[in-house]
Amino acid sequence: MVVAETAAFVGLILFTVNLWTDRSVEPGAPPARLRDVLAPDDPAEDRPIEVDVFFATYSEDPELVRLGLQDAKQLVYPHPIVIRVHVLDDGKRPAMEQVAREEGVNYLTRSDNVGFKAGNLRNALSATWGDFVVICDADTRPFQTMLEQTLGYFRDPKMAWVQTPQWFSDIPPGRSLERALGRWFGRPGAGVGRAFENMFGPVRIGEDPFANDPQLFFDYIQRRRNWANASFCCGAGSIHRREAIMEAALRQWSDTISAAAASGERAALRLTGEAALDESVMSSLRWQGALAEEFTPYKFHVSEDIYTSLVLHSDRERGWKSVLHPVVQSHMLSPNDLLSWTIQRFKYAGGTLDILFHDNPLFRRGGLTLAQRAMYAATFYSYLSPLWNVVFLAAPVIFLFTGVAPVSGYTLDFFLHIAPFLFLNELAQMLGMWGVSSYKGRSWYLAMFPLNLKALLTVARGKKISFPVTPKDRQEGVYPQLVRVQIAIAVVTLAGLACGWFAYALGREAYSLGAMIANTLWGLNNVYAMTPIIRAAYWRPDEEQAPEAPAEVAR
Repeated sequence: MVVAETAAFVGLILFTVNLWTDRSVEPGAPPARLRDVLAPDDPAEDRPIEVDVFFATYSEDPELVRLGLQDAKQLVYPHPIVIRVHVLDDGKRPAMEQVAREEGVNYLTRSDNVGFKAGNLRNALSATWGDFVVICDADTRPFQTMLEQTLGYFRDPKMAWVQTPQWFSDIPPGRSLERALGRWFGRPGAGVGRAFENMFGPVRIGEDPFANDPQLFFDYIQRRRNWANASFCCGAGSIHRREAIMEAALRQWSDTISAAAASGERAALRLTGEAALDESVMSSLRWQGALAEEFTPYKFHVSEDIYTSLVLHSDRERGWKSVLHPVVQSHMLSPNDLLSWTIQRFKYAGGTLDILFHDNPLFRRGGLTLAQRAMYAATFYSYLSPLWNVVFLAAPVIFLFTGVAPVSGYTLDFFLHIAPFLFLNELAQMLGMWGVSSYKGRSWYLAMFPLNLKALLTVARGKKISFPVTPKDRQEGVYPQLVRVQIAIAVVTLAGLACGWFAYALGREAYSLGAMIANTLWGLNNVYAMTPIIRAAYWRPDEEQAPEAPAEVAR
């Protein structure tokens, strides 16, 4: 328990540091010419800006991609600009090529699928030449104002990319408590629901059953990294300076070749016993390293977006910058069943942990600044949480069945210490994330421990994290098999509560009133945290519900 509490407290400190500073980066006016986004001594010609818009697709419905292509063709800009829209089809589908031709956009494919999405982007970069690149997924639908609102940031010649928040257009809005209770219990139920909402405010039933709403992540976690220049790329909805992508890739390629040549030199010296190798031999080693190492503008990795962010942020010599733009500039589809959600979140967890385990940038000399290390550490550290969340879920159960308490004594002194901490922590998070429910995020954070633990064990065993495409259509059926662990935790905890209170009624010495109150509240909190994901496993869409755009979405 001491180790688990300490580990969780470190995570709380990192999360608080992440939220601490709200310092916005103001975009400049939309640049009129290429010279406006270059360094003063850059010799490039002065001309209108050119932008490539990439739609990466593999197996998604071509008609879904068509919607995004049509929106991309409606992008507006207050100055002359060249915009080219490209379909990057790794599925090599005639139907997708036909849609591209009908929409009058460029169709790109390749002979293999090496590197999956990262390889697809690399292939597109080699076939295009725009000054800036907009990354879209197959279901991304960009707003007309995307370029108008974001290209102004690139007046800073060190700005490498701008990430815009994502909004999911298909998140169920739920129904009011009045309507829900009226549907279940008729007019009396509707009256109770109406009275409750009149007293305590609106309540929505069935709202966002998969916690897909990204407002907490983008508006608070990502945006509050702007001051540290540590807002990382999330793929879709991002705008990149081509020069930054290519230069960072060249630098990484050169470093890899040099490292391979140095390793070859050491092996050759051990073999020959010589003090030094001839320069011609070293040139040969470097040449062999160059042949063996592919030039990859986007790292061939399941999390190529955050990987590329780390590469660019680590380049102290160039000092590349990033920013999270505060206004939504596109919308897309969210996972609408627990199977699709699990596929997506396992990929996120496994990809991030793979970087932490196998190419950890946090402890390298040079590279990231201290502030950037803290921000990236908060991201990496959050995926280690199943290691201590297991303890927090098991501790009250162990006490309730055995009487072995997780702390030495539940005295008044204990409650006088823990109550102010819990209250002030809750108050701080409420103020720091005003308008967003932090409890929902914490519930899913705790309930996701089996998924994150599986990702952690997969990476620790050296297994590759696959590149599955998150399904864009709802998968039919329910998925109780995906929440067996959460159901077991809820059932065992409730059984433990019955056992513990029975032991208390019998007067067992270990089951003091203070211990029973603390562990009952603890256990019930754990059970309540499991209910959203269990409910999501059985959720089916209500055809009466129609998603609504948030008021702050740009039009």
